Parts: sequence; C-alpha cells; structure tokens
Amino acid sequence: MMRFAPIAFDDTALGGYSALFAACFPDSGKFTRDYLAWLYVRNPDGRAFGFDAWEGDVLAAHYVCIPAQASIGGQVVRVLLSLNTATHPRFQGQGLFTKLAAMTYDAAAAAGYAGVYGVANANSTPGFVRKLGFQLVRPLEALVGVGGMGASARAAGLAPAFERVWSQAALEWRCASPSNAVLRRRQGAAWQFHAPAFGRLIHAYAELSLPPTVELAPTGAPATPLRLYLGLMPDAERRVRSYVDIPKRLRPSPLNLIYRSLSVPGVQLDPAHIRFSFLDFDAY
Repeated sequence: MMRFAPIAFDDTALGGYSALFAACFPDSGKFTRDYLAWLYVRNPDGRAFGFDAWEGDVLAAHYVCIPAQASIGGQVVRVLLSLNTATHPRFQGQGLFTKLAAMTYDAAAAAGYAGVYGVANANSTPGFVRKLGFQLVRPLEALVGVGGMGASARAAGLAPAFERVWSQAALEWRCASPSNAVLRRRQGAAWQFHAPAFGRLIHAYAELSLPPTVELAPTGAPATPLRLYLGLMPDAERRVRSYVDIPKRLRPSPLNLIYRSLSVPGVQLDPAHIRFSFLDFDAY
C-alpha cells in the first residue's frame, strides 16, 4: 500500500532524493546531495515544503516547494515556489504527482502560505492548470541583448501584482547555488546578476533595485557582453531597446509563469503588472 509522508531533511533522506532524481533524470548531474542540502535546508526563508510517496521501503515519488517572500498587490506575504518533482519509473502513470501536490498545498494553506507560484514548460502547464487549479499568468519573455533593463525606472503609484521580495540573506543564499553560482555587481542605482547559460557563451541576466539596507559584496560579471533575459516586466516599465525576442522556434521550450492562491481561492494575478526574473525560479 502506498504511504505518504512529509519530506525529511537528514543526510539519509537527501541521499535518497538524489538517487531518485538520478533514476528519473540520468542526464542531469545537478541533484547532488550538496545541492539538495543547499536548496532544502539552508534557504533563509525556510526549509523546503513537500511530501513523499513510499511503496514499502521504496521512494516512489517526491514533490517539493521552496519558501519565499513576495509582494502581491503591495502586501508582503509568504509564498511557495513549486520546484522539484520526480516519480520513480516503476510508479509513473499512477497520478502520484497530483496527489503529492494537493497534499502540499493543503498543508501550506494551513501553515499560512498565501500562494504558490512556479514556471512550467509547455508540456506540464496544462496539468497544473486543469488538475491543480493554477492560473497561467503569462509566458515568460525570452530576450537576448546587451546593456541594462531599467530596473530603477519603476512606474509610480502602482504596486506590482507579483514581485519576489529578496532579503540580503536570501540573495546571498541564491547566489551561492552549488550548481551554478550567480555573479553580482552594482551598476548605478541597480544591482546586476549574472549566471552562466548555454555553454557560458551567454549569461542569464537580471536586475534588482534594492533598498540601502541590502549590502552585498560584489563578485564581478562575466567577460561576455551577451545577456539572456528570462522573465516579465510590468507593461508600464518595459524598456528593452537593446534586446530582441528569441523566436519561439529557437527556444527549447516556452516557459510559463503559473500561480495559485492558497489564502483566497480563485484570486488571480494581473499579467500586465508582474516583475519576475531568473533569480525567482531555478532555471540557472
């Protein structure tokens, strides 16, 4: 009989999760024990939140969300980032992901989380929307270019419908990813963040306008000037003259921002007022 339990954080559990990811995604070397310890345990916004499915002593499936803070309509709340899911090949096709996700969201709502967001590809988006009640907010923009994105040019008088809120501790943690460390530097009124992508010939790029209380130690920037922007900007702030769209046929898979409210069921985000970047999910 299938047994369900909250995820664990000890070394044995992390090793089991690493083994499950290796069985499900043999071409990915990302999910090491050290990476999972960083992601699940060391996050300053809280330990990972999720459930496992067990068939006897066999880990059949695993689903995890990562705690974060976000501003939703101007109010800072606790949210979850839907991130890691894996089902052992022997147990695929049994609807385990949907069961684990529903259990996670019920427990998260009871724990006071306001919502859960994620980035889904074209294949997984319909399942999140139809089976789990997510809103497909908007496809992420994929742009390539040089120069800044105008992070300091915020539209006055309008709070974003969704924006990740980064503390200094959370940013330092995010930049220290064992799988792909993020470089950072101040440029004028904004902080620039860079992570290698596509064989290091181009780098994922984000800008944040941070309060003076956030004092990061600069770690530099890559030599290549080419920048990849994956994210969303409020329509009123969009200034990307030195960037061009990557044609959809050249993208590995279009990515969609998805969201589900946990505090007030049915509440949706306004797609025209989203501020989002690669820092806010786990692409790089």
